[in-house]
Amino acid sequence: MVGNKVKNPIKTKKPVKAAKSIKIPKSAEVPKRVQIFDFDAYSPSQIASRINTVAFVKAKYSTAQTFWMGINAGVYIALGAQFATLVISDSTLHFGLTSLMAGIVFSLGLILVVVGGAELFTGNCLIIIGYVDKKVTSKEVFNNWTISFIGNLIGSLIVVCFMYQSHQWEFFHDMVGAKALLIANKKVNLSFEAAFARGVLCNSMVCLAVWLCFSARNVTDKIISLVFPVGGFIASGFEHCVANMYFIPMGVVLKKNPEVVAAAEKMAGKTINLSQLTWKGFVINNQIPVILGNVVGGVILVGIMFWFIYLRPKINISFNIKEDFPQGRQ
Repeated sequence: MVGNKVKNPIKTKKPVKAAKSIKIPKSAEVPKRVQIFDFDAYSPSQIASRINTVAFVKAKYSTAQTFWMGINAGVYIALGAQFATLVISDSTLHFGLTSLMAGIVFSLGLILVVVGGAELFTGNCLIIIGYVDKKVTSKEVFNNWTISFIGNLIGSLIVVCFMYQSHQWEFFHDMVGAKALLIANKKVNLSFEAAFARGVLCNSMVCLAVWLCFSARNVTDKIISLVFPVGGFIASGFEHCVANMYFIPMGVVLKKNPEVVAAAEKMAGKTINLSQLTWKGFVINNQIPVILGNVVGGVILVGIMFWFIYLRPKINISFNIKEDFPQGRQ
């Protein structure tokens, strides 16, 4: 109608103000990188891979590196052996507890080898993992074992010389020397079968100790993982060829001391026959069967076994079955 004001049917929208930016406090900002620390031990499959890598590295060491680190390993194991001899020399505890105590303190040797860094022949049996995985050649395995073994022997004999010159074996009225003499004499009087079997069991436990050590992420874990396997093989009376490089030569040199022999017979409560405690007895009666046993235990029972479980190539087998009477035909 004329004269009446017509309202605009289309409503105009009010301008919308731009939203204010909201400042997020720094404490609420999401970090760009979140670092996660994994404190759990490495899994068995990861352990196998790590040892495989280390085997490759060890195989590439120069002759001089392997030799000098082999000497270090011989010294370290000998120090653990003399420590155990000292601790149990006057023990009046039960045989089992005395043996356990010897095993725990002997662990010093392998702790020094693993944490300090050295080439121990028995532990290096795990290099076989790299060989069967085709990362290490047979020549490299042979060289590592041979050179580290020679270094271990030299290092052990160096400690024997120093320990004899130190007259530490005279402690407690020659009881330390007497205990060392009895330990050595017992080892050279084992039968071939017994020495071999104890060697197999020994290096199985030594290589298992090294295996567990590779699951560790810090030094404390490494030490704890080493103590019980090493303590177990010493307490059980198993035979370790490198440890015997100290035990038996120490007995051979102490055999010439009449006061030590008298103290040993008093400790044993009987006259002892020392006819086998010679350098020939050391090599023939002990080292040969024990070395063979150590190799079998470390290489077959631990090294190859774990490679077969975790690292061997996967084999996929499929079967195609041909039907004599295809479906749909009568």
